[in-house]
Amino acid sequence: MARIAVIGAGMGAMAAAARLAVAGHRVTVYERSATYGGALGRFERDGFAFDTGPGLLHLPAVYRDLFVKTGKKPLEECVRMTQVDPASRHVFPDGTDVSLPNASRAGVVAALDAALGAGAGARWGDFLGRARDAWDRSRRPLLEEPLRADWQVLGRDPYPAVRQRRLLRGPRLAGTVAEVGAHELADPRLAALLEGYALSYGLDPRHTPTGAALLPYMEQTFGSWYVRGGMRALAHAVYERCLERRVEFVFHAEVTRIVEKDGRAAGVELAPGASVGPSPVVEADQVVAGASPAALAGPELWRDEDVRPLNGGAGGGPPSVPGRFTVLLALREGRPDGTAHRTVVHSPDNGEAAAVFSGRTAERPTVTVLRPDDPTTRPDDGHEAVTVTATVAPQGPVDWTDPGLRERYADVLVAAAGGAVPRLRERLRWLEVRTPADTASRTGARGGSVPAPSLAGAEGRLLHPANTTRLPGLYLVGGEAHPGGGLAHAGMSGALVAGLIVEGADFRGSR
Repeated sequence: MARIAVIGAGMGAMAAAARLAVAGHRVTVYERSATYGGALGRFERDGFAFDTGPGLLHLPAVYRDLFVKTGKKPLEECVRMTQVDPASRHVFPDGTDVSLPNASRAGVVAALDAALGAGAGARWGDFLGRARDAWDRSRRPLLEEPLRADWQVLGRDPYPAVRQRRLLRGPRLAGTVAEVGAHELADPRLAALLEGYALSYGLDPRHTPTGAALLPYMEQTFGSWYVRGGMRALAHAVYERCLERRVEFVFHAEVTRIVEKDGRAAGVELAPGASVGPSPVVEADQVVAGASPAALAGPELWRDEDVRPLNGGAGGGPPSVPGRFTVLLALREGRPDGTAHRTVVHSPDNGEAAAVFSGRTAERPTVTVLRPDDPTTRPDDGHEAVTVTATVAPQGPVDWTDPGLRERYADVLVAAAGGAVPRLRERLRWLEVRTPADTASRTGARGGSVPAPSLAGAEGRLLHPANTTRLPGLYLVGGEAHPGGGLAHAGMSGALVAGLIVEGADFRGSR
């Protein structure tokens, strides 16, 4: 039985902790804040309750597998999950409005044909067919296996772009998400639909490889799921599973250094004040870092030839990945029957991505509006809790601590959300704002950035660091490690790290 120290109580870290405890190891989680869940926060006031992180779950099989492998009760006995239908409603700048059914390719095709005109659905359906090819080609090495030593093979884009012939010119192949929208989908609304997926994950459609097609493919194939009580209820269920497996949690315990001995990780050093005994050093046989450990152990743990990680390099350059600006709205009057859980109001501003990825605020951003049909989110049926979110530049390039900017940009998002919620301002009781600066303060994420999933293509620039490091005994888990950001990806990283520790070099990935 090994002693394992886990840094952070995010979803990936807890997923690894539960699996390692089941394997017989003694696991202790050290969390700098007062609670577990990482980005899966919850804000409550006056009987209203809001998710402050992800609002929906995709690929629920990841967490079903976690609960199957770590205890007797399956996931569905620990939380109440429902598929949202429609999966999403989209409002485009020209006034077109379309609702897309959940996990039904034929239904999506029919809905797009009806709303956008004959042929639109077929073009999107053909695109999803190519996206499935990209999924089949990259799924295991990108999501289900440890990052391979010859990771450079993932630098090739798995998406089979359509070769388009041009008169008196050479054939053209789309190389980015934006080019797929322009050349293959051939409708600005379909292009906005595709680009919206990339942007929501913090990816620049103009430069993101076409392999990102697997993002809409995953959602539209495996569905969108909501957990009653919000995603925080999922975090609580994973935390409870960890406790059942006798994982120990120490909160208000900030790790300041990874201890090295005889050329391997040998424990962690905690900041003064942590209640762990007379010494700030806690010995361990293995250390699992759920946050970037570059400041804890040094950037020399990674070399550029090992992997080219997202976010400016594993050594910790300035943040380049966007964050989230979120407005929590407490509304009078109840949620009307038939209201879509999620509505995306697409930006009329063609320069939105350019603004976000150059460190400026987009004046008319794309916003996602969440309106859950969940009585736990509101004081009674005469009120409604609504969450509005936009992808924005991180703290640093933009000063999100500026009260004037926070207030002005909250007003921008509320105005955009009016396209999804009629009479929004009339119904408003109060609002709360969360910016990348708040995310940085709460989670420690540099600049409040939200890591994107790993993607094949772009010569490997959108891969994340491997779960193993050059320091034996130190492993990386969570959104800043392979296979990258996102709730499902966090669970996958936990499974990979647990497999690497339990099975060692023989581990070949999840099955």
